[in-house]
Amino acid sequence: MKKILFICTGNSCRSVMAEGLARYLLEKAGRSDVRVMSAGTAAAVGLPPTGETIEVMKAVGIDVSKHRGKQVDTTLIEHADAVFCMEAGHREMILLAVPEAESKVHLLRTYGKSGSNGSPDVPDPIGRPKEVYEACLLMIRDGVERIVQQVMKS
Repeated sequence: MKKILFICTGNSCRSVMAEGLARYLLEKAGRSDVRVMSAGTAAAVGLPPTGETIEVMKAVGIDVSKHRGKQVDTTLIEHADAVFCMEAGHREMILLAVPEAESKVHLLRTYGKSGSNGSPDVPDPIGRPKEVYEACLLMIRDGVERIVQQVMKS
């Protein structure tokens, strides 16, 4: 079984959205052979997603309300086939802990894209209005759709 891991800071917003969306798209495509997970570099273990995260995901037909925060650790990184980070800082932290994972640790916004325009990071919406979460979800959707397309080829 292929394992995909999404990383953000608190595992209550961005990585939760990415995990929920990827799981939804892969299930819709009939790919039960891919396990999708998420974790945070500074997660409060057991914390539910923010209300805004639950709300914006519910608006697109995805329920993430049962998710609980998880702290990233070396075991998660080592067992994942691909790791997608929301910020360059997350990628750097992971590679400091597990340098041999470099080939499988990517930035979500730049993965599978040629050229770059703007920041490679998905900005953290925590504490911001719902509209910021909605904009964040659009950025995440773009990256997750590229990942799912790649998975569908394998």
